[in-house]
Amino acid sequence: MFSKILIANRGEIACRVMRTARLLGVKTVAVYSEADDEALHVREADEAVLIGPAPSSQSYLDIGKIIAACRQTGAEAVHPGYGFLSENEDLPIALERAGIVFIGPPAKAIASMGDKIEAKKLATAAGVATVPGHDGVVESAEDAVKIARQIKYPVMLKAAAGGGGKGMRVAANDAQLKEGFRLASGEAKSAFGDARLFLEKYIEEPRHIEIQVLADAFGNTVYLFERECSIQRRHQKVIEEAPSPLLDAKTRAAMGDAAVKLAKAVDYRSAGTVEFIVDARKNFYFLEMNTRLQVEHPVTEMVTGFDLVELMIRVAAGERLPFAQDDIKLKGAAIEARLYAEDPKRDFLPSPGRLKRYAEPVGEGIRVDSGVYEGAEISVHYDPMIAKLAAFGENRELAMTRLSAALDGFVIGGVSNNLDFLAAILRREAFHKGKLSTAFIAQEFPGGFAGVDPSPREIEEAVVASAAMHRMALENFARGAIPAAWVVMLDGKSHAVEITRKGPCLTVKHGKKRHEAIASWRPGADLFQAEIDGSPVRFRVERRGLGFRLARGGVNYTAQILLPRAAELLGRMRPKPAADLSRHLLSPMPGLLVSLAVREGQAVKAGEELAVVEAMKMENVLRAERDGKVTKLRAKPGDSLAADQVILEFA
Repeated sequence: MFSKILIANRGEIACRVMRTARLLGVKTVAVYSEADDEALHVREADEAVLIGPAPSSQSYLDIGKIIAACRQTGAEAVHPGYGFLSENEDLPIALERAGIVFIGPPAKAIASMGDKIEAKKLATAAGVATVPGHDGVVESAEDAVKIARQIKYPVMLKAAAGGGGKGMRVAANDAQLKEGFRLASGEAKSAFGDARLFLEKYIEEPRHIEIQVLADAFGNTVYLFERECSIQRRHQKVIEEAPSPLLDAKTRAAMGDAAVKLAKAVDYRSAGTVEFIVDARKNFYFLEMNTRLQVEHPVTEMVTGFDLVELMIRVAAGERLPFAQDDIKLKGAAIEARLYAEDPKRDFLPSPGRLKRYAEPVGEGIRVDSGVYEGAEISVHYDPMIAKLAAFGENRELAMTRLSAALDGFVIGGVSNNLDFLAAILRREAFHKGKLSTAFIAQEFPGGFAGVDPSPREIEEAVVASAAMHRMALENFARGAIPAAWVVMLDGKSHAVEITRKGPCLTVKHGKKRHEAIASWRPGADLFQAEIDGSPVRFRVERRGLGFRLARGGVNYTAQILLPRAAELLGRMRPKPAADLSRHLLSPMPGLLVSLAVREGQAVKAGEELAVVEAMKMENVLRAERDGKVTKLRAKPGDSLAADQVILEFA
């Protein structure tokens, strides 16, 4: 076993690898950029080495600096995590020359599977079915159109050298394909240093199901069942689970055998994932192989009981796998949700910033993998992930229930985030029935995410919770008798209530209904937990002036609690009109202005591209919301933009 390893990564995956290394008695070395000097992975490592400025090309992607850090600290091996250099065959080659062990597969296997075009050819040679498409590199947008017309729309462009949703675009016609080619090639160049694209038929209503494989250096290769990763946005996974609600034992075994066959064909070693597209009839087609640890590996660990990071380290240290295929048992169900600093109501635009509040949920079957802390910065330079939240249960229904409750108990303040969106997915009927596909989000939220409409019971519980919190706050600060009659203004609607207390029980009378609440809360606390009429209820809470902002199950409420006379006066007041910003195109997030598609004096139509802003490794196209005329450009390509900075003006 190694005595010291270096983790060539950052954030939650670096912290994840460190936890296992600590259990093995192995010391760890962190590397970090200038933007990450206060990051959690730097604090948790035994040693840390600064390797350059914020841009990843000058720090986390610099192989020479990684090797120099190993030599400086005496690290004997390198774990690459995922992303960055994890699928770059140059890293294990350079490490081997320097006498340092790579905790991952051989360089040849990375190269074989890393080039998606060659990977399809190898899969076909190994007898694994692949998606129909063009076998070579697509040289231009015009070539892409010719190929697409031959294999018929819809089609998908993919980066030849990458994965993780970067450099991918679906097109249903020539115009979308031409625009997609430009955006995908630019994104691929930025993310992987390789702009090459290939094209294949887009299978409609597909499910994305992947098989976890593991191999040692002695010819032992096994699969650890599957993960369902169909719920995606922009081809990036949002929620993953194990096992898949679709697969039966026969299909599971067939997919596992195909994955093992492909791994053996490239002399694979370490942990890897073979990804498949699966149709409604359970026909499966090879998609790609990720020659690294996956973001969603926790759900596999929860249903098998194996620590994949530990096994990767042991295999790299020359040990045999301690089990055979028949020893691997599938137990229970696990579901993981990815928490991002992004705004779902603004087309999921990244939301970098400082975490002013941060508290992770705890509970039976709950696991949180994170690389942040309260006060940490979500940097504009890297992926906007905050944490991964996973829940285990003896069955899928229990795992869903636990995950939903944990989302309601996850406190994140200071940056916009997707907690409500994740909670909304879990409450959809299609999710409960396991009717999943990669089009799930587009189908369930066709106009984008605008929040969730609460049920009458949920509204009633929000009224009771608001009233109870108000009463408990007054008990802490008020002198003398507390009035019983109040009005809860919930999202602008008036609810007359009477609030009284007898011992630990608060009674809230609302219309003809009478509710009993026993609550655990103190003013300033981020979570309100109570039993209302005997049922457990939990809200995330934020104080807002004279009232509260409550969140639960994907629903947000704004509550003011007023005396009846004050509520009457408030109802007579007219709100001020909002400022008109329709004449300006604002940058929706901090980022880099990649391009402008218009000039001063140009007339534009609704939906037409205006600019492209790059942030957190993704290119975001800003389009005209209505017809108009550009009168002034206020920024130029290459400018660094602040959030809400004016890019251009309209007449």
